[in-house]
Amino acid sequence: MRLPDTVHTSRPWRIHELTAGFRLEDVWELPTPGGADDFPRLVRLLASGHPSRGSSRAARALWAVRLRAGQLLGWDGQDQGPARPTVRGRLPADLRDGPSGPDFDALPFTSLYLTRDEWAAELVNRTVHGIMHIGWVGDAAGRYHGEMAVYVKPNGRLGAGYMAMIAPFRHLIVYPAMLREIGKAWPASAAEPAAARQ
Repeated sequence: MRLPDTVHTSRPWRIHELTAGFRLEDVWELPTPGGADDFPRLVRLLASGHPSRGSSRAARALWAVRLRAGQLLGWDGQDQGPARPTVRGRLPADLRDGPSGPDFDALPFTSLYLTRDEWAAELVNRTVHGIMHIGWVGDAAGRYHGEMAVYVKPNGRLGAGYMAMIAPFRHLIVYPAMLREIGKAWPASAAEPAAARQ
């Protein structure tokens, strides 16, 4: 379910220290009901995801088109211009020296930091500099769930046009399909072998 931006901005997340110049694009509640200690399970689930293999034909087709366009137009390759600064390069010492989080199996993100209730990862390409933030949120009854926030800094006119073009597809197809996949995978992730939870 999509949430108002204030649900995210009102919480004392560490990510707020790092997102000057970024635009908060979306905030979503994840279908991941759990307990206080289930956040590492959510992080593992998201890092191991393969959106191009989901059950939604429309979402798979969009991922395939985006990957092909990125290859043909050079959006995802090494930039020929000066290197863009990453958020990882300006983390506060406590986050830089702490765990960064897992490697991604399929998505082109790099983990930035991992705390007991926050995980952030970034993506830098020729269209955008993006940050995915995952928080583990509790309520007064002791129930928890994940929340995802997406920050974006478009790279010039190409990035601004790209973000405008994909906005309806993200909101109507990509994110709803992703949330359904997470909701389906979440119960099964509780039964993963102990070795995978290390």
